Amino acid sequence: MERYMDAAFREIMRLRVNFNNMMKPKIGAHGLEEADFDAAKLGAANERMAQKRETMKWRELPYNQDEIVADILETAKGVRKEFDDFVVLGIGGSALGPIAVQQALNHLHYNDLPKAKRGGGPRLFVEDNVDPERMEALFDVIDIGRTCFNVITKSGGTSETMAQLLIICDALKKRGHTPEKHIIATTDEKKGNLIIIAKELGLKTFFVPDGVGGRFSELCPVGLLAAAVCGVDIKEMLAGAAYMDEISHEGDIWENPAHLAGAMMVLMMERGKNISVMMPYADSLKYMSDWYAQLWAESLGKRYDLNGNEVFVGQTPVKALGVTDQHSQVQLYAEGPFDKVTTFLKVGEYRTKVDIPDGFADIKDVSFLSGHTMNELIQAEERATEYALLKAGRPSWTITLPEVNAFTIGQLLYFFEVMTAFAGELMGINAFDQPGVEEGKNATYALLGKPGFEIKKQELDSAPANETRYVL
Repeated sequence: MERYMDAAFREIMRLRVNFNNMMKPKIGAHGLEEADFDAAKLGAANERMAQKRETMKWRELPYNQDEIVADILETAKGVRKEFDDFVVLGIGGSALGPIAVQQALNHLHYNDLPKAKRGGGPRLFVEDNVDPERMEALFDVIDIGRTCFNVITKSGGTSETMAQLLIICDALKKRGHTPEKHIIATTDEKKGNLIIIAKELGLKTFFVPDGVGGRFSELCPVGLLAAAVCGVDIKEMLAGAAYMDEISHEGDIWENPAHLAGAMMVLMMERGKNISVMMPYADSLKYMSDWYAQLWAESLGKRYDLNGNEVFVGQTPVKALGVTDQHSQVQLYAEGPFDKVTTFLKVGEYRTKVDIPDGFADIKDVSFLSGHTMNELIQAEERATEYALLKAGRPSWTITLPEVNAFTIGQLLYFFEVMTAFAGELMGINAFDQPGVEEGKNATYALLGKPGFEIKKQELDSAPANETRYVL
C-alpha cells in the first residue's frame, strides 16, 4: 500500500493553518473579529462554490486522471532513458507551476548533480521568457540531440511559446533531428494552433482539460509531466490535493481552512490591506511565492464585477524569502504602512539536519550558536519575525507543512486554488478570466504585424508622442 493511502500518514502530513495573528485579540486594531464575518454572505458564496464545482474542472484533477497519469509515467520513463535534458517551453502557469514543484521536491542543486545522483533523470530547464540572450544561453549548455522539449500552450496562440517552438524546430532541422523524436506538445485537444502543428509533425501530445486555466493547471499534464520526468511521485501529489479537497469541502467556514483564508484575505482587502506578502521559510518553497503571485493577481485583479460595475479590486502579491528578506524587507513590513498581510510558510521537519559546531568560545556573540542546528536557527528566525509583526500590530497567518514532500505540496497547491476561488466569489468577480492581460497581447500582435490586428496597430501609431523634455 502506498503511504498516502494510510490514514495515519495523511493525518500526520496534514497542513496546519494558524489564523490567530489575523484576529483583533492578538494584534489589536488592525485585526478581525468573528463578528466581522457575514454569515449570510459567506453561506451564499459557499453555495455558489458547490453549484459551480462542475465548471471548475481543476477541482476534479485529483480524481479523473488515472489513464493520463499512466501515460505520463510511461512517457517520462522513455524521456529519462533517452535524454540528458528536458526543456519546458511555456509561460505563466505553464512555467511557474513546474518551477515551483521542481524546487520543492527535488535537490536544490538538481541540475548540477551528476545524473546518477539525480536518480537517472534529465536536467530540467524552464524557458519562460523570450529574452534572446536567454535562448542563446540555453543552446550553450544543452546538446539539442540529447534534449526533449515540452511545448505548452493551451490556446496554441501564445506568441512567446510559439516563437520558441519555431526556433527549436529550426535548430533541430539544422542539426539533422526530427521534431517528433524531440518534442512533446501539451495543448487543447480540439482547438488552437498547437494541436494542428502537433498532428502535422506527429508529436506526442498531452491535453489540457477544458475548464482548466493556466494558473490552475499544475495538477494536470501541464505540470505533471515535468515532475514525473524528474522523479517526483505525481500520484502522491494528486493524493495530497484530493486530501485537501476533503478538508476544504463546502461547509462550515470555521472548519474549512481554504474558505476561511479566502474570507479573511477579502476582509483585509476591504480594510485597505492591499498587499499580500508570501514569505516561505524554506528554500524549497521559494518559488511557491512566484506561482502564488500569478494565481492571486491574475484571478482577483479585476476592473469589473459580475454585474458589469467598475470595482477595480485586487491585492498585490509580493514575494519574500525567510530569512533572506528579514534583512531587506521586514523593516518595511513592521514599521511601514498598514497595507499588508503576510503569509508565512513554515516547515515542521526539514529533510536534513545540519549541526552548528563549537568554535570561537571567547566570542560570546558567536559561540552561543554552538550546539544548536541550522534547523533550530531558521525556525527561531521565523518565530521571531512572526512575533515582530505581531508586536507591531501587523496581520499575518501561517501555513505549516509537516515536511516538504509530494503529498504536502499537492495539498498546498490545491489549498491556494480553493482559497482564490472562494475569495473571488466573495468579491463578486470572475476569478477565472484575465481580460487585463489581453490588451498587452493584442498590442504585441499588432506591433509584429499579425493579420487581423490592423486597427490595433493604427491605435498604437496614434498614441500621444513622447515629449522630449521628459526623456533625459
